[in-house]
Amino acid sequence: MAMNATYRGPVDMPEIIPVFPLPGALLLPRGQMPLNIFEPRYLAMIDDALRDGHRLIGMIQPDERQQKGAATPPLYKVGCVGRITQLAESGDGRYLIELTGVARFRIEEEVKVLTPYRQCRVTFAPFAGDFTARKGEQEVDREAVLRALRDFLKANKLKADWAGIENAPNEALVNALAMMSPYGPAEKQAMLEAPDLKSRAEILVAITEIELAKTNIENEPNKLQ
Repeated sequence: MAMNATYRGPVDMPEIIPVFPLPGALLLPRGQMPLNIFEPRYLAMIDDALRDGHRLIGMIQPDERQQKGAATPPLYKVGCVGRITQLAESGDGRYLIELTGVARFRIEEEVKVLTPYRQCRVTFAPFAGDFTARKGEQEVDREAVLRALRDFLKANKLKADWAGIENAPNEALVNALAMMSPYGPAEKQAMLEAPDLKSRAEILVAITEIELAKTNIENEPNKLQ
């Protein structure tokens, strides 16, 4: 989705951003993420982002490996900031929004604030390549990605819009499949932190092959009965 704002690099980004911790949520550059916002603190976050004009929200996963049950759970160090590109009011107090991914960030520190939502000082410098659309997509093994997708769909008796898939550029294909994948927080985080698109595609394929192998092993006893 095209955005009205132009982000050419880390210098165009704010140093402090609001963050939305959400387990299993994966936003990637130029990907679209729909969100149903209903908690008061996050409704306030959306209002403030619109009021301030930047319309940027940092999506990040809580790190559930640490301090389970903590009132303020620790966060993974890497997330992805998105711009609010669509917003609708539900009529019952909720916001239905869509975020379009801009770039990944690394948390430098969480800042003390009076807002009900959390805010962090971040750097985008390690991910300067995110600001260049389709960077490195020629290195992606597209056939391996499509093969893994076909196997996953077949194993789960699912169908897909193959015309749309065949026409999708490699960046859009890999990032969309990574974001929609049914894998856990650790696997999602690994794909997020992949150094480049080629590596992300390889991680996606590897995780899919591992999950399919597990499924085959689990189903094997049933075939023998």
